[in-house]
Amino acid sequence: MLPVAEVVIAAADSTAAAPTMGFEPAVAPQPPEPLPALIPALVPALMPALVPAPMAAAASASGAAAFEWPPSTQMNYRLSGYYRGAIDGSARVEWLRSGQRYQVRMGTSVGPMLSRNIVSEGEIGAAGLVPRRFDGEQKVLFRAARRWSLRFAPDRVVLSDGREVDTLPGAQDEASQFVQLTWLFSTQPERLQVGQTVELPLAISRKLERWIYDVVAEELLQFSFGAVPTFHVKPRREASGGDLSAEIWFAPTLQYLPVRILIRQPPDSWVDLSLISPPLQASAVPPAR
Repeated sequence: MLPVAEVVIAAADSTAAAPTMGFEPAVAPQPPEPLPALIPALVPALMPALVPAPMAAAASASGAAAFEWPPSTQMNYRLSGYYRGAIDGSARVEWLRSGQRYQVRMGTSVGPMLSRNIVSEGEIGAAGLVPRRFDGEQKVLFRAARRWSLRFAPDRVVLSDGREVDTLPGAQDEASQFVQLTWLFSTQPERLQVGQTVELPLAISRKLERWIYDVVAEELLQFSFGAVPTFHVKPRREASGGDLSAEIWFAPTLQYLPVRILIRQPPDSWVDLSLISPPLQASAVPPAR
C-alpha cells in the first residue's frame, strides 16, 4: 500500500529525512492535533466479534452481486523490504462504518524505530467514498512527531501546506484509495480484467493529481492460509528520483481486498506488504454468551 508503508523505506536510517511516498513533504505545518478517535459506538461492539472473512467465488465480468459495505474489517500484513539492509515490520488496515459514515485507519511499525498512522474519515455516497478529513502522524526514534492533514469540501481540497485547490470528481486520499478501489472492482468487476485501466484522483500531501493504474496480469499468490487468485494492478507512471511506485494485488475471492502491495523506490529500495491471515470482519451473528 502506498500509504501504509511509504516511510518504512527510511526506517533503517534514522538520521535521514523521512520521505513521504516520493511526494513533497508537508511544509508550514499547522499546530499538532490528535488523530481522530475510532468511531466510539462501533469499536466495543464490533472489534471483539471479528471473524475470518470467508473465501467466495469471484464475480463474473458481466456483473456483481449487490455490494454491501461491511461494518468492520481488519487486515494484517507482514512487512519486509530493503533499504541499506533488510527491514522487517508489520502493518494493519482497519475499516469502520456507522450508517453512512466511514473511517479507514492504517498503521505501520518497524520495531521501536518507526511508527506511522494515517486516518481517513468521511461519508459513503453513490460513487463510493467521499473523504472529508485526512490526518497523519509519523514517529521516528529520537525525533519529534510529524503531523499533517488534508480537508475536503464539495468543490475544494485544503492541502497539507494550507493551499486550496479545485477538487476532482471522486478524489481520494492516501488511506481511502484502497477501499475505493475495492468498491470499484466489487461493483464493476469488468474493470478488473487484464488490459483494463483505472483512473483515480489522489490528494497526497501537497498535490492533487490523476493517477492511472493498469491491470497487467492475473496471478495466483501463495499465502500461509492458502493460494489466492489475484489481479496485479500497476501504476502507469514509473518511479524516478525520490518518487515511489506501488503495485497492488486485488483478490476477487476475498471481497476484492488488496492482499499484497509492493512499493519501490529507485535505485534498489523496496517494501513488500503481504497478508498474513484472511481478513477479519464483524460477524453477522452476535457471538454466543
